[in-house]
Amino acid sequence: GAQAGFGRPAPLPQTGWERLRELWWRDEQQEFPEETVNIAKSAFTAGVVGWLYGGLPAFVSARKAFIESSHGEIFQNRADAVQSAHRAGLRSFIRYGWRWSWRVAAFATVFNVVSTGLSAYRDKTTISNFAAAGAFTGALFRMHLGLQGLAGGVVFGTAFGVPAGGLLMAMYGLAGETLQEKRSRERRELYEQRLAEWQSRLSMTEILGQTEGNAQGRPEMERAREL
Repeated sequence: GAQAGFGRPAPLPQTGWERLRELWWRDEQQEFPEETVNIAKSAFTAGVVGWLYGGLPAFVSARKAFIESSHGEIFQNRADAVQSAHRAGLRSFIRYGWRWSWRVAAFATVFNVVSTGLSAYRDKTTISNFAAAGAFTGALFRMHLGLQGLAGGVVFGTAFGVPAGGLLMAMYGLAGETLQEKRSRERRELYEQRLAEWQSRLSMTEILGQTEGNAQGRPEMERAREL
């Protein structure tokens, strides 16, 4: 068979499942799509924000509680007392910061995976994608509380997804196109470029074949004339 480099370029994905599967494939430069990279970045950012949200109040509260409960203790000096208070606060910062960090990171990851997957499957980015992603994520995180918790999770997730989606849509409006539109455009331009290159190579191959055939035919014609 012909080498892969000389074959006709693979057609653009036509179905939602093909577009969805493409999100997790590396390209020729061994890089993941921008949407997938953004999911990883948002998970890290959410983890940091969650750690600060849960850790900083815990640090302040634990340090204050330590100071109030240690009036009767004897320290070597003022620096020792300050360090002991800071250590107590740091333990609470790590403990409660981690609790919030992984929860916020997991919520953001599930939300982004679902919303990005819906946008890829439907081949368009709309507020409804974010609302559905928020409802699914909220229900997933509250389903262990029973039917009431499930309903509350849906309401909370939808209330989170709609404004978050509106903010992202506003940012896309300023940029002129959504990530899905940008990816579709770049994918179409790349396909057209590869198709043009393939057609050019195909035409060149046909010309070379005709030239070689003519070159081989001339000696045979000369021998035929001699006979």
